[in-house]
Amino acid sequence: MKKLLLLCMAFVLLAFAGGCGRDCADEVHGSQLVYATKDYDQLNVLVDEYSEVGQLLFDGLMRRDENDAIVPALAASVEYDPETYTYVFHLREDVRWHDGKPLRAADVKFTIEAIKNPLIRSLHASNFEEVREITEVDDRTVRIRLSAPNAAFLDYMMQPILPAHILAGQDLTTTGFFRNPVGTGPFRMERWEAGKEIVLVKNEDYYRGAPKIDRFVVKIVADDAAEAKALADGKVDLVRLAPKTAAPFEGKDGYRYYAMKSAHYGSIMINCTHPYWKHNRDLLPAIAYAIDRAAVVNEALLGHGMPAYGPLQRSPFNNPKIEHYDYDPAKAQAMLEAAGCRKGSDGYYMRGGEEVGFVLTVKNDKRNRIDIANVVAAQLRAVGIHCTVETPAKVDWDGQMAYLSGVGNEIDPDSHTYKVYSTNARGNDSHYSNPRVDEYLLAARRATDTAERMRLYGLFQEEVTKDLPYIYICYIDFIYVTNARVHGITPNRLLGYRGVGFFWNVNEWTVE
Repeated sequence: MKKLLLLCMAFVLLAFAGGCGRDCADEVHGSQLVYATKDYDQLNVLVDEYSEVGQLLFDGLMRRDENDAIVPALAASVEYDPETYTYVFHLREDVRWHDGKPLRAADVKFTIEAIKNPLIRSLHASNFEEVREITEVDDRTVRIRLSAPNAAFLDYMMQPILPAHILAGQDLTTTGFFRNPVGTGPFRMERWEAGKEIVLVKNEDYYRGAPKIDRFVVKIVADDAAEAKALADGKVDLVRLAPKTAAPFEGKDGYRYYAMKSAHYGSIMINCTHPYWKHNRDLLPAIAYAIDRAAVVNEALLGHGMPAYGPLQRSPFNNPKIEHYDYDPAKAQAMLEAAGCRKGSDGYYMRGGEEVGFVLTVKNDKRNRIDIANVVAAQLRAVGIHCTVETPAKVDWDGQMAYLSGVGNEIDPDSHTYKVYSTNARGNDSHYSNPRVDEYLLAARRATDTAERMRLYGLFQEEVTKDLPYIYICYIDFIYVTNARVHGITPNRLLGYRGVGFFWNVNEWTVE
């Protein structure tokens, strides 16, 4: 592993020596910005919870502003009747789809009804569970009546809106629309060359002001090393890199280096239905105590993150009094031995004729997570828990024992708690079930009093840190590196899941 890291670092440094940095980028790009990233199959904002390019093409009725406050976006204004749980959104009159058609109330109704359709299997579906009725009052007004309060509903109305005039009547599971999307966002699709690049051009009619960048090109590359080389060679202007790959750019003339804090946390997600955990769940606290989280942050992330002890540390609703499982290998071993585990001649514990250990899975394109998983696995082996790492191209979600997961969002705490921890929720990949957790999360969603929500989320955090369906490891800083000619990025903004929010003001960015 160390040899591989040294080779990767040497490769990037050689790229610096042979690259042309700022001057080459100026020669090649002119008024466009080129962003290197991994490949896309489609840009399906209806189903996917995260889509970088989707953020450039689509808008929601609401958005987060420069102060991280929820404010109208495609909506000009919104009214709420707490007696009937009814929202009325008045749409802006100056918004048009990229094909020139005006935004209509029918588009809002179509989008939410599509998300709620169980055949779509949208990760957004739980956000709109309470939606009982959607009425097009007129072309510019839509009324949404809920069956019960949802404290996060305005946050969820940041959901990208889709064009009903194009998609109505189509099979949304097979349509080609998401390879050639039409949105209302700051950029519109010009062309998509599969496996090569996605070319976007500015939307001159964008309601928040036409972007200052004429073209936004998404260059498809294989991995972090290829992204770093493309930036060093001046072929691209923007990349998001794992800390180890990004390190040579920090402080380097001609580049800007942004290490941005996020609410995204890495954790060991336990597959609660796996036979191994059916009779070994009692060992989870020992596993948690065996992890040196500070060392993980330093070794895997080069200090770009912070140790995690719970799911809401970046939220005002965090409960700092829950069990942190601070690193204590002696305590971990004592707990294992108290549970009847005995160390064998190979240094690993056994119990009831079975080795104590598990396979930690992480998808092979998750560079940050692979680095984290390898450090964690080595720490567990050091105390006698035989943990190995596998990195498949496709994950067997039902068959895997444990997964190095990425979870967490910067908006209302309902997001990435209700859909992740509630029994049978769409995002509950751990198959976790706890009636008390279900009760706390539903009540917190329904509550209108902030103090009561704080109490309920505190109880939720206490419960999950006892059960440990997730063993929390670290919050991750996302590192973006740009050519120095790119301006307008806001480095102090708290990002969400996989960096969501980075492009919030992309229409204001400039390229020299």
